[in-house]
Amino acid sequence: TKVLLSESLAVPGLPGLSSAPSSAELLRGKRVIVTGASSGIGEQMAYHLARMEAHLLLTARTEAKLQKVVERCLELGAASARYISGSMANASLPEEVLREAENTWGGLDMLILNHIGQSGFTFFSGDVGHVRSLMETNFVSYVALATAALPLLKESEGSIVVVSSIAGKIAGPFTASYSATKFALDGFFSSLRQELIIDKVNVSITLCILGYINTGKLSPEECALQIIRAGALRRRELRYPGPAIGSALLLHSLAPELLEALLRGSYRLENVRRT
Repeated sequence: TKVLLSESLAVPGLPGLSSAPSSAELLRGKRVIVTGASSGIGEQMAYHLARMEAHLLLTARTEAKLQKVVERCLELGAASARYISGSMANASLPEEVLREAENTWGGLDMLILNHIGQSGFTFFSGDVGHVRSLMETNFVSYVALATAALPLLKESEGSIVVVSSIAGKIAGPFTASYSATKFALDGFFSSLRQELIIDKVNVSITLCILGYINTGKLSPEECALQIIRAGALRRRELRYPGPAIGSALLLHSLAPELLEALLRGSYRLENVRRT
C-alpha cells in the first residue's frame, strides 16, 4: 500500500463552478473519502468533488490509475488530493484508510462507499466461497469503514454515502451473490440510520439505489453528480434514474410475480453462462 500527498495550487473560478449546484458550497474545503475511485462512477465523483474544492482521500485496487485520478483532481482545483491503494478484501485496509484521514486532516466530513468486488452474471453455481469473498468486499468492508469513520463523523456531524443498486431492492436471476451483498447493505445502513436518530447523533446516511448506468442518457458523470448532491443535502435515499427505479419498486410492491416474470423474460438464456 502506498500513499501520495499533493496540494493544489489552483485558484477558484475554474470552469464549471459557476454552474455548479448548491452542494458545491456545502462541500468546499470538506474532507471526503471516496472508495472505488480509480474508474467509473467513483472516478467521476472524485472529479466533481475536486471542482468543488474539497480535500480528497481516494482508494482503489490499482495504484497507477489512482495516481492519474489524483493528478487530474489537483488540476481541477481540489484543495488537496491523496490516495491509498489496496484491496478492500484486506481486512486491515479500512482502519488504515481512516487512520490516514485522521492523521492528515484531523477529522472527516464525508465517507463515500462505492467499491465493489467482481462477480459474474451467471446461474448460481453453488460456490459458497465466492459468496463469502464477495460479502467481505461488498458488505463487510463497508461496515468496517463506516465503523472506523463514525467517531470522526460524529465530531464533524458529517455524512455517510452508500452506493448500492436496484439489485439490493429487487432480486433478479443470475445475480444471487451480488444481490445478496446489496440487500445486506440496505438492511445494515437502514438500521444504523435509525439507531443514530435514536441516539440524537447528527450523522446522515444516504443510500443510493442505482439502475443501469452507461445506457442511453444515463452517464457515470451525471450519476456521480447526483450522488454527491444527495450526500451533501443529507438525503435519506437517492434513486437514479428516479422514474425507472420508482416504477420498478412500485410494480414490485403491487405485483411481484409479474415483475419477476418480466425480468426472466428480458434475458436471452443462451447468453447466460453456467459455471
